[in-house]
Amino acid sequence: MDRLNLGKLTTESRNQNTLDIDKISTIEMVKKINNEDKKVAEAVERELPQIAEAIDGIVERMHKGGRLIYIGAGTSGRLGILDASECPPTYGVSEDLIQGIIAGGQEAIFRAKEGAEDSRELAVSGLKERKLTANDTVVGLAASGRTPYVIGGLQYANEIGALTISVTCNADSAVSKEAKISIAPVVGAEVITGSTRLKSGTAQKLVLNMLSTGSMIKLGKVYGNLMVDVRSTNEKLVERAKKIVAEATGVTINEAAEVLSKTEFDVKLAIFMILSKLEKEEAGFKLKESKGYIAEALKNL
Repeated sequence: MDRLNLGKLTTESRNQNTLDIDKISTIEMVKKINNEDKKVAEAVERELPQIAEAIDGIVERMHKGGRLIYIGAGTSGRLGILDASECPPTYGVSEDLIQGIIAGGQEAIFRAKEGAEDSRELAVSGLKERKLTANDTVVGLAASGRTPYVIGGLQYANEIGALTISVTCNADSAVSKEAKISIAPVVGAEVITGSTRLKSGTAQKLVLNMLSTGSMIKLGKVYGNLMVDVRSTNEKLVERAKKIVAEATGVTINEAAEVLSKTEFDVKLAIFMILSKLEKEEAGFKLKESKGYIAEALKNL
């Protein structure tokens, strides 16, 4: 692998559509950026079969007690941490279930530590600290597809027997070759040459949205398109919980609040109690039998 030959990477090539971006008007400038951004969703669309395969693999392992662990450097690492940190309040999962590890540690979230990405050993030590198992999934994030940190992490995860997934923005990259499932939305040259926080970052964000959201749907964290395991940790979320219960069941907001008070604001349990007409204890038992899927529990009644 010729790590330093950036000229061969699509993400490092020069965009012929934006050669004059420093000379045009502001409205023309943002139109050019917007036109390039339009290409991102299409690039992700071409990777949907691999994304679906990845979600099924993640969920299969989660049912066995496995976790989803993102690893990356720079922008890619921060995107992994962002996605992981948003899942507990949204879906009521533990902070251990979906995790993000960034090259350079917590300080690198706020301040660039560019040298950290060159160490394969740092990724291995990070995964060892988390006691990686064969039931876990490791997603290596690297826009360039050449980051040694990510390569080292994926190689170690393969040795352990974990599911390995890569998310890159260059075709046939060194990172993708280390993964059992390769997701590679090729978005083309960036608006500003080599600035992969732009289209590449957006593409990675879209993929991570799908991986985590799809996994949570498959784990029964969604009923219809409603977040039924949301944590009511502030005033806004308490009101959202009432609204979700009301929308899912057809009861009034006041009726929803009354049932929620009986469940310590467990939205899923409140919905199932109303729809099944069961009392709290039996409703909870039936939900547990159905692994938390409301639709499945209703079907089994």
